Amino acid sequence: MAVTLNHTIVPAVDNERAARFFAGVMGLTCLPPAGARGHFIPVQVNDSLTLDYMTVEVPEGHHLAFDVDPTTFDEILARLQETGVPYGNSPADPANGRIDHPLCPRGLFFVDEARNLYEVMSPG
Repeated sequence: MAVTLNHTIVPAVDNERAARFFAGVMGLTCLPPAGARGHFIPVQVNDSLTLDYMTVEVPEGHHLAFDVDPTTFDEILARLQETGVPYGNSPADPANGRIDHPLCPRGLFFVDEARNLYEVMSPG
């Protein structure tokens, strides 16, 4: 059997707000609360992966990177622009408004309130 990632926990200041923010930017769906005490808010990323947002007292941001097709990239960029969420082409400056990524033709970074750094990369 191939190894696949099923889920990962994403630290959040407020799990529901963080999950809805990420799902909204990426055009994804939040699932009902999960876990023994319903303390995770999962976001369905694809058929086999969820990001499970969990409120923690002192969240420490993670870096999560995603490959997307050019159409999906355009949609994500448009949602960021429409909602006024800062983005940029560098993890050191994720608010410079640029999409000329150093590793691919187009890419960007954006952050949430827990300082999770999201990277979105497209081949064109």
